[in-house]
Amino acid sequence: MSFSNQIAVLDRAVALERVGGDSELLQEMAQLFLDEYPSQLDAVRVAVLARDAKALERSAHSLKGSVGNFGAAAAQDAALRLEMIGRRGELQDVEQEFRNLEAALSALQPEMESLAQSNW
Repeated sequence: MSFSNQIAVLDRAVALERVGGDSELLQEMAQLFLDEYPSQLDAVRVAVLARDAKALERSAHSLKGSVGNFGAAAAQDAALRLEMIGRRGELQDVEQEFRNLEAALSALQPEMESLAQSNW
């Protein structure tokens, strides 16, 4: 992956800044994210399938906060779009937006794995 593609998925400088330059804390946060995001994504999926706008808003908001810690703009934007869909209760495009979120998280996962294993 080229450096420019990496920035589009995860901004390490932003992530490091958010933890006050503590690379060990950032590694721990990345591992925690990897451990927890599948269940967060499942909560969004369940809300999408149930067409439960309130649950979608809550679960997408939670996931948005998690990815936001790492400067992961594409994943954060996808989660925000789902949160707004839930807030408005306008679910007509929810399946496509969920696929966008899955794609963004799929691209983010290897970067997070690398971050969790980094030796700064």
